[in-house]
Amino acid sequence: MKAAKQMEGQQNLKQYAVVTGNYWAFTLTDGALRMLIVLHFYQQGFSALAIASLFLLYELFGVVTNLTGGWLGARIGLNRTMHIGLLLQVVALSLLLVPPEYLTVAWVMLAQALSGIAKDLNKMSAKSALKLLLPAEQQGQLFRWVALLTGSKNALKGVGFFLGGLLLSLAGFQGAVLALAAMLALVWLLSLVLLKRDLGKSSFKPKFRDLFSKSRPINQLSAARLFLFGARDVWFVIALPLYLSTQFGWSHSAVGSFLALWVIGYGAVQAAAPKLLQRGGQVPDGGSALYWAAILTGVPLWISMGMLSAPALDLWILLAGLLVFGVVFAINSALHSYLIVSYARADGVSLDVGFYYMANAMGRLTGTLLSGWIYQTYGLQPCLWAASLMLLLATVLSLGLPRNTGC
Repeated sequence: MKAAKQMEGQQNLKQYAVVTGNYWAFTLTDGALRMLIVLHFYQQGFSALAIASLFLLYELFGVVTNLTGGWLGARIGLNRTMHIGLLLQVVALSLLLVPPEYLTVAWVMLAQALSGIAKDLNKMSAKSALKLLLPAEQQGQLFRWVALLTGSKNALKGVGFFLGGLLLSLAGFQGAVLALAAMLALVWLLSLVLLKRDLGKSSFKPKFRDLFSKSRPINQLSAARLFLFGARDVWFVIALPLYLSTQFGWSHSAVGSFLALWVIGYGAVQAAAPKLLQRGGQVPDGGSALYWAAILTGVPLWISMGMLSAPALDLWILLAGLLVFGVVFAINSALHSYLIVSYARADGVSLDVGFYYMANAMGRLTGTLLSGWIYQTYGLQPCLWAASLMLLLATVLSLGLPRNTGC
């Protein structure tokens, strides 16, 4: 019996490694592609709002994919939804290899729509799989695995930002896209061989009405997640890179490198969150989410007031504020990522996780569009004010979360 459990544990660890490797590879291409599009089309003379519109279908289809992808994963298995996501990203990258004159707004939006579907199928599959690879009583280990997966993913997203800026400088837009597509196609082929076939397939056939969560904690956590990620993207996605480029004359490679380092550090804090938050063997709960959301709420306001009161030091205040925001936001994100996996039911886990990340995608969509519109119309300061307002709403929604990890 003991030998059988050890063998099962080793097999689960191998599957965790495959899931994580897939997620890493996908994230690298996704981060690089985002930076490629922002910098390339800004170079082509697109406005901030026009660049934001390029990501409209990416985020919109992410909302739909998370909702339906959880249902699909429960019916056909998480291995298949992960493979579909990898393949769709290869197709999305290939669509951008057309001659430059065909890279219209509509065509790029189409490619980004496929990329959005691919990204959220991949994320939902990876996060849901972790619930199934550990016994229910090992909540501390689950927190560590979720934090490592999420943190390492975001660190690699930062590497992707750097890679996107570097490849754009060295190989041009099409050369960069071709390299990313070739790398991900190889990962897809390896995953077809290595990933277990029945991972995450539920014992029942969920109906479409099962897409929406009936759990109050999951609904509250999902709503808080929407405002949490909307608050990040309303100033980070479009406004910040364009502000650094236009106000301080930073080059494309400098913007890409800086944002890459920020996201890498953010990911490192996420991965270290269990060491920071687990005290006396106790795993975090809804009270922890409330506490850290409340702290984060004041950070964008502090940045804004500092920049307004000392214009000569605005760059240094912005950079220092970004550092603080990154650390506190990373802890918030790690807490949320663990809580949703913990709250989710084991049978049909992808339904609950998919619903939650649907809210996450809705937050990104809202934040991205507001980032382009507010920055183009009013500037960076109102973007920061909007971020604090969204974080206040996330804090209020966290008031009702359970004070233990069960639900």
